Amino acid sequence: MMAETIVIKVGGHASDQLPEQFYSQLGKWQTQGKHILIIHGGGPQINQWSNQMGLAVHKQNGIRVTDQQTLALTQAVLLGVVQPAICQQISRHHLSVVGLNTSDNQLLSGEYLDQAQYGRVGKITSVNDLWLNDVLDKEIGVLAPLAQTTDGQLLNVNADTAAAAIAAKMGANKLVLLTDVPGVLNAGKVVPLLDQNAADKLFQQQQIKAGMMPKIKAAFHALHSGVHQVLITNDLSNSGTVLHKSSANSIIG
Repeated sequence: MMAETIVIKVGGHASDQLPEQFYSQLGKWQTQGKHILIIHGGGPQINQWSNQMGLAVHKQNGIRVTDQQTLALTQAVLLGVVQPAICQQISRHHLSVVGLNTSDNQLLSGEYLDQAQYGRVGKITSVNDLWLNDVLDKEIGVLAPLAQTTDGQLLNVNADTAAAAIAAKMGANKLVLLTDVPGVLNAGKVVPLLDQNAADKLFQQQQIKAGMMPKIKAAFHALHSGVHQVLITNDLSNSGTVLHKSSANSIIG
């Protein structure tokens, strides 16, 4: 029988300040034999290094426009700064962990999202899940959201989109989008259950900010692609906002 798979997306902001409870929950899941895969972003760190290197930061529709220089810097920051820091913290909590990227056995394959508009930005088309599951049998995986085309061109992928696609392609039981807020908020209160119609309504009412919308889109994509449970939260032990397909139970104020 296949092990239960949990995919956790950790943002660049969150990666610096993960609470003790995060690591204790990872430990519990690992003891239960669950496969744990962490997809990490690195937006704030990439912005910081871009500024230091004199590289302009351009975003369109919340997507980082990525030329060759920006791609090289993104690769260096994700694999050289953010990922080692997360792995070090997990290891410090006496959990076995391995850093992963697309060049490990062609782990993440992708194609251009819209080369004319975004440059070297992609979406994930396939995951080497057989190899990855073997790795996750033994260790917690920490994976950077970079994919490669069939001819080996590296592509920058939004971490929320990557986490949703990977969770869907692995048939994950759970996807947790870990943020710096306790869930999707409506007038300052967490919305416990959310469907697509309610999300659109909250967005129109400007209760959901533009920055949260790509996260919600990615979450619904995962849900409709077979991931059993999708959560947006800042705490692994608290479900925050649970996304669901039907509108019957949706709660918005």
